[in-house]
Amino acid sequence: MIPGVDLVSFIQTVSLLGVAFVIFAESGLLIGFFLPGDSLLFTTGFLMYTGILPINLFIAIPVLFIAAALGDSVGYAFGRRVGERIFSRPDARIFKHEYIERAQTFYEKNGSKTIILARFIPVVRTFAPIVAGAGSMPYKRFLTFNLVGAFLWTVGVTSAGFLLGKTFKMMGLDIDQVLLPIVATIIIVSLLPPLIHILRDKKTRGALQSGVKRRFASIFRKRK
Repeated sequence: MIPGVDLVSFIQTVSLLGVAFVIFAESGLLIGFFLPGDSLLFTTGFLMYTGILPINLFIAIPVLFIAAALGDSVGYAFGRRVGERIFSRPDARIFKHEYIERAQTFYEKNGSKTIILARFIPVVRTFAPIVAGAGSMPYKRFLTFNLVGAFLWTVGVTSAGFLLGKTFKMMGLDIDQVLLPIVATIIIVSLLPPLIHILRDKKTRGALQSGVKRRFASIFRKRK
């Protein structure tokens, strides 16, 4: 999840309420856009079945669902209050204007269902509710899509982790043998949509190619 941080140890340390706070913060406080919430939810479900996280699935899911729904609602309120000012905000060390632009492009392409689809796309899920608020989407309409998206994301991903934990335990596989590859796969898959979007843009693709060429050129010059 974070370089140098063990995901299993992190979840064991913060427990369910800590995981719920991260899920909330990912879109509610704008500080968790770099966190792959998908792998966090999946691993939480996995650990609940194995007993490493001794919490009942039917208690955990409502807590995570509420955290996700509240996070998007806070993000929407922030976008509604700040409005157009956020689109002209200069880049900061962490906050980049391209994040908002990416969410805005996704929103313009997919409409209101962006609030549902964005749940499964890192970065976009953080800024999509802000764009919806800034774009003055009626809150009742936003709330409907928000609740559906939060339900599908938290219930779906957490339950998938729980069920796979059950499957692997029946197969006699050790958690250390399967968890890391699965989490790595989830992170890679979740990053594919924004990566494809970036590479499809001609200007961005050209800039990346130029940067790679300059990097290799500087390496070969140093060797000479």
